[in-house]
Amino acid sequence: MSQYKSEFLRTLEERGFIKQITHPGALDEYCKTSVPVGYIGYDATADSLHVGHLVQIMMLRHLQKAGGKPIVLIGGGTTKVGDPTDKEKQRPVLTDAQIAANMAGIKKAFEPFLTFGDGPNDAIMRNNDDWLGQVGYLNLLREIGVHFTVNTMVKQETVARRLTNEQPYTFLEFNYLIMQSYDFLELFRREGCRLQLGGSDQWGNIVGGVDLIHKAEGGEAFGLTAHLITTASGAKMGKTMDGAVWLNADRKSPYEYWQFWRNTEDADVGRFLRLFTDLSLSEIEALEALEGAEINTAKIALANATTTLLHGERAAKEAERAASAVFGGGSVDEALPTTDVPLADIQAGLLTAAAFTAAGLTQSNGDARRLIKQGAAKVNDATVSDQNAVLTGADISNDGVIKLSAGKKRHALIKPV
Repeated sequence: MSQYKSEFLRTLEERGFIKQITHPGALDEYCKTSVPVGYIGYDATADSLHVGHLVQIMMLRHLQKAGGKPIVLIGGGTTKVGDPTDKEKQRPVLTDAQIAANMAGIKKAFEPFLTFGDGPNDAIMRNNDDWLGQVGYLNLLREIGVHFTVNTMVKQETVARRLTNEQPYTFLEFNYLIMQSYDFLELFRREGCRLQLGGSDQWGNIVGGVDLIHKAEGGEAFGLTAHLITTASGAKMGKTMDGAVWLNADRKSPYEYWQFWRNTEDADVGRFLRLFTDLSLSEIEALEALEGAEINTAKIALANATTTLLHGERAAKEAERAASAVFGGGSVDEALPTTDVPLADIQAGLLTAAAFTAAGLTQSNGDARRLIKQGAAKVNDATVSDQNAVLTGADISNDGVIKLSAGKKRHALIKPV
């Protein structure tokens, strides 16, 4: 039985999101009696978000489904500084052109999860450079700086750790708390936003914004953080041996995305079904009850539900069909990640190691050679033993492609053009 009366907080509690809340009772009442407005900020450090951002995205989704209004704040301004939270060194400073390109890519990730528009609870997207880029330094000091004490700021975990370890902590980074708090204040003023959501590593920054709104405006605001997600084996969520699991299809194909979820560890299936899908709790409980080999049914349900959310039902079905064909020993499937290679290159003899790298199955030709040496590389389901082997026209299957496999779970196609 949930301790909360509002649909939003009850859903987050039942699905295992909540780590900390600044004022639980007052926030519950706010969510129950009005249209709660909440935001999460995302700095534009890459041109796509990844699976590690999904917990926050799903919280915004649940907020909207419960009748609230989500705000996606893109950090066009704060990206110019860099969030030092949980980082051991200063983040590289990006150019304005890089930030603009990254922002355009990030926007794509939200469209499958949120409904944007002009309605009362339609999501909106804002850029904090709209105000941070305009505020003068003296005005910031007079209006905002007076509400912050260095005593409090140096007690933040990240700051304290860097200082204790005698690692550099620049004045630029030190200002991040003030800027993020100012974001919350501006959204409070402009959009009536009273709730900031985020990962638990953002707790100090979120509390800073809550306090600033109280001091500067006499307003009531709230903060809520979610657990930082790791897998049962302790790995960081969304990280694989090949790097981040990106949300944008041009960075990670629907098949690869589906396969990532299909490979979830047994102990994580129930938790991930709660966090990353819209399946009902009763459906999830039924899937959790499966044991032995039947746990694969739950994993497929997880992969289908997550892929449907991001890429649509058709893409999820195609990915499942492709996986069934690949692992069932059937023909190759067009839903597999496909890389075009000039037919002339293949006919002249394309180094197999280079083909694995071109297909994204390895990071370099050296990695591909090591894969071959380990006996984990296959061409058209036949193990490759020669590190200097080449692909030729004879390797092109009746389907007009060459299937490459790295281990048992990762596959791609080379398509001659």
